[in-house]
Amino acid sequence: MSQTNIQDGDAYTVVVFRGSTAKPIRFSFSKKLLRRLLVCVGLVVLADLLVVSHYVIRTGEVWELAAFRAEAMSAREQTAAFSTAIDDLKKRIGAMNEVNQRLRVMLGIEVPKTGDMANGRGGEEVPIPEVGGTIPGGNEQSLPSGASKQMSDGTQEHSSDVGLVSSPNTLLAVASVKEGLEWLSKQATVQERILDELSQAAEQRSSRWASTPSIWPVKGWVTSGFGPRISPFTEKPAWHDGLDIGAAPNTPVRAPAQGRITSIAYDPKLGNMVRVDHGFGVETLYGHLAKALVKEGQRVDRGDVIALVGSSGLSTGPHLHYMVKLNGQALDPTKYILE
Repeated sequence: MSQTNIQDGDAYTVVVFRGSTAKPIRFSFSKKLLRRLLVCVGLVVLADLLVVSHYVIRTGEVWELAAFRAEAMSAREQTAAFSTAIDDLKKRIGAMNEVNQRLRVMLGIEVPKTGDMANGRGGEEVPIPEVGGTIPGGNEQSLPSGASKQMSDGTQEHSSDVGLVSSPNTLLAVASVKEGLEWLSKQATVQERILDELSQAAEQRSSRWASTPSIWPVKGWVTSGFGPRISPFTEKPAWHDGLDIGAAPNTPVRAPAQGRITSIAYDPKLGNMVRVDHGFGVETLYGHLAKALVKEGQRVDRGDVIALVGSSGLSTGPHLHYMVKLNGQALDPTKYILE
């Protein structure tokens, strides 16, 4: 049992009773000493509170810094990935440009007459440095104290969150990505224009090809070629302006290209004949027919049956007289047969 006696003097006395027979123990404290103890305890409690609050604040800052560093590293990795993707797209556009140039040549589109059309390259390029690599220019430079340094054992040393964002490598990579995007935008516009030209040219060439005679109009054998020959009627030298193809009577005669039937008539020399206008100045004529199977104005495609082989007109036997004219001038039909 203990009891505290408050005296009117300058001290406090604490009496501790240990039993009915034991002598009590007395402790005396001066008011000044007690005040000092209370002040010390208060200072200690206040210091603890300050330490705890500072620890909490610093812990929050550490967490925030760690999150910021992780975000900065993620941004750096994404920048590197963008740089790699842009580099790959540049290679693909370069390959596309080579194909486009070859197609322009094949389709007869005017191309620059100087320089290497397929491999023309130029412009200032800045290599994209890898993380922890060297600054372009050939000299290896140490990163600033605020940057992230890649150590030989695979660990990283960070000293400032500012350095993660504003290091030369990061700024250079961002600038390179921006420059690459601008280049891709310009090249995409150029390639769109080229592809549009190629599409128009291909459409024109496709239409012209479909209108160009390219197959045998009838299955048979050549009995008289194009050019000078001995006339079978006068037995004198004469000029033959077509191709005579021997075949059995009523053998189908097919259009060698798409076109429009412009004439179905009878000629004393060519007998029953059919004219087809294929466009682009190309015209074909078929003579000595048994009969025509089409009408004037009718459109035909390559391979359509337009007549039957006969021996009408001035003829020594069943055959097809086949003529090809370009802008009114007769040409050797074999130059237009690809099969």
